[in-house]
Order: sequence, then C-alpha cells, then structure tokens
Amino acid sequence: MSGVPDPVRCPWCGNDPLYCRYHDEEWGVPERNGRALFEKLCLEGMQAGLSWITILRRRDDLRIAFDGFEPAQLATWTDEDRLAVLDRPGVIRHRGKIEAVCGNARAVIKEFDDLGTFSTFIWSFAPPAKARRDRPATPSDLATETVESRRLAKALKARGFRFIGPVSAHAFMQSMGLIDDHLVGCHRARS
Repeated sequence: MSGVPDPVRCPWCGNDPLYCRYHDEEWGVPERNGRALFEKLCLEGMQAGLSWITILRRRDDLRIAFDGFEPAQLATWTDEDRLAVLDRPGVIRHRGKIEAVCGNARAVIKEFDDLGTFSTFIWSFAPPAKARRDRPATPSDLATETVESRRLAKALKARGFRFIGPVSAHAFMQSMGLIDDHLVGCHRARS
C-alpha cells in the first residue's frame, strides 16, 4: 500500500477499478472526434434499461461486433449482418437496439458531410461557456435532462436517430464533456 489516498471522485463510480478509470480518464473530458461521439451515442442507446457499468464491461466486445462503430460500415449492414451480431459474445441481444445502431449510422451518412460536421452539429448543443451554472454538490443536485439535452434529442430524432431521448442525450453530453457535471470536490472537476 502506497499510503497515498485515492483521489476524491464522484460517488457514482464507486470502487470498481474499471468505473474509476472511466471516471478519471474519459467521463466529462471534451471529445470532438466524430467517430468517438457516434460510438458513445450508440452505446448510450445500448445502455437504455441497463447500468452503464454493464456497457463499460462489454464495450470492447461491442466495438468488435459493430465494426468499430464506423458509420460507413454499419450503414451497409444487411438483415443477415444484423441477425448474425446477436450471436457475438458480449453483445446486448436486443434487436431494436441493433437496428438503431445501423439506422443511426445511415442517418449520419445521410445527414452529415463527414464525421467532422457531425461533431460540429453535436457541439452546437453545448451550453455557451458564459452560461455558467453552479457545480452540483451532491448526486441529487444533478439534472437528468436539460433544455440542451431536449433540443439535442429532438434534433437527432428529426434526422432519423433512434434510442435517444432527453435523458440519454444528457448522459451523452455529460460523458463527452459538453457539460461538466463532476461534483464539487471531485478531482476531475474543471474550474
């Protein structure tokens, strides 16, 4: 034992090493890579009705099963491809969610010139920097949805995306750093 205390973290990650690493290295870090944003949007859809740690533990298997979440690949999947993925290890075996991943890939290809314009579109829903809000002090202070997440979900749905509502859009915005919801005292909270 090193005698160095663990850093103060948001309590939602508990003591699970995978969850702590996700919290410390990914959650809330501003991400502008369009492919990474697309992947996370798909994973948020996969998470519906499940815990995030379930998705996190299966993320590598899901990346393999879904061709690295490359929209150009997923947009060409056939019915046979979508059925075959049900037999892959680590996959969330929900046909509607699998269909949504492929449909969302087709929406990205149809609606955006490239993944860079997709990223610009996503980031256009981030609250303005000057619209500073108080940092949440406790988990009960965290919103489950916001005006921005409702707008993002509505805009994505209008473009053909599925398995994205205001709550999952808010979780997506938190995780990808569009907003910083690390709690007061958390070592990852941005100033």
